[in-house]
Amino acid sequence: MSKQTKTNAPRQTAASIRAAKGGTPVVCLTAYDAPTAAMLDPHCDLLLVGDSLGMVVHGLPSTVGVTLEMMILHGKAVMRGAERSLVVVDLPFGTYEASPEQAFASAARVLSETGAGAVKIESGAYAGETVRYLSERGVPVMAHVGLRPQASLVTGGFKAKGRSEAETEAVLAEARAADEGGAFAMVIEGVDEALAERITREVSCPTIGIGASAACDGQVLVTPDMLGAFDWTPKFVRRYANLRGEIGEAARAYAEDVRTRRFPGEGETYRLRKD
Repeated sequence: MSKQTKTNAPRQTAASIRAAKGGTPVVCLTAYDAPTAAMLDPHCDLLLVGDSLGMVVHGLPSTVGVTLEMMILHGKAVMRGAERSLVVVDLPFGTYEASPEQAFASAARVLSETGAGAVKIESGAYAGETVRYLSERGVPVMAHVGLRPQASLVTGGFKAKGRSEAETEAVLAEARAADEGGAFAMVIEGVDEALAERITREVSCPTIGIGASAACDGQVLVTPDMLGAFDWTPKFVRRYANLRGEIGEAARAYAEDVRTRRFPGEGETYRLRKD
């Protein structure tokens, strides 16, 4: 069985990420398991256990079906693989919207059961009170404004925001409410560059863009998208690998070796020792 190697590096915190505002861009990727977290960890400041796992790991049609138990399971795995990055876990749909008290109960479970350093919530304008409630009770909160995947049933899918004056004002209101509530960082997803630049200029916390241009204080991508694990990726994704092709070719070569009895060979076979 393969195993991980630990380096005992100091871990990033919500405070250290907040202090990065306006400095070297913050690097964030998603992670859902221990081996991947260990590979990404040396290169990232943040590892996000996103509810995107519902779609890219579990094959769900959206993030709406993700449960708190799923997030905790994957959060535990990522914490086993990550040493230096701040690990942030999404609170999934239906676990924080009803009230600040519900949000605190969900966040307390996540932090106590996973050991992660923060939670993320999708932040409609209503969420400022929740962000404040959590922050005042010791829960570091990353906000998420703009395109909010958990709201896709209302918005009609995954559509960029800020293309009209009304949308722009709505996203600005979301961002201001979360910032005033005490969010230590803020994901901005799928918005016009000018809007992303304005939010980044106006809020006190670092902004982490995904489809929001280089105007933000940092960037995040869904790791399987970045690695080319799927046939299609959104416009804002740059593929840094072709994992789908490489895995397919490896599986093809393995299958051929098995069927022709070239695997396992002498080097992969145990023999009784002769005294």
